[in-house]
Amino acid sequence: MEITVRLAEPADAETLLAIYAYYVKNTAVSFEYEVPSVREFSERIRGTLVNYPYLVAEHEGKAVGYIYAGRFSGRAAYDWSAETSVYIAKDSHRLGIGRLLYEKLEPILAAQHVTNVYAGVADPADENDAYLTRTSERFHAAIGYKTIARFTSCGNKFGQWYNLLYMEKVIAGHPCPPEAFIPFSQLRKNAFPSL
Repeated sequence: MEITVRLAEPADAETLLAIYAYYVKNTAVSFEYEVPSVREFSERIRGTLVNYPYLVAEHEGKAVGYIYAGRFSGRAAYDWSAETSVYIAKDSHRLGIGRLLYEKLEPILAAQHVTNVYAGVADPADENDAYLTRTSERFHAAIGYKTIARFTSCGNKFGQWYNLLYMEKVIAGHPCPPEAFIPFSQLRKNAFPSL
């Protein structure tokens, strides 16, 4: 299965929202309750692309997954840390799409001088949870992320409590002083013109 990865555009909102909506409506993977509108989702893409990459995986011209990064925290000292989110179309799991998306994303973040990447992963209360499995946790562990925190019963969806794991991967060294964070919109023009 040949997968290509390209930069997302606000015009992709409807297509990518179709992937995301499944997770909002049917799973506790996302703690969002309501599916956002296409307009809101388009604005999320546009807003992300100012400072961080937002990538789409395609098979034969059809979106089969996407990944993006965002600010880990609003405080200036966290400029070198980013948080990621990845969603794969429900019929396209276990094809290497998530791994490929991370392989494309992490070098971009490193070029922006990001050193630490975090993934927030919902954690099921038990192994027989109807809305959540440990698939995301296992996937992130397989690509080098380590669980560094567990927030207990911090999210409630479908009438039950869920934990939240924070998983971390260090993707670059920690020079002191660090090089300034480069917003993606600025970096793209020079280092990633093909995106």
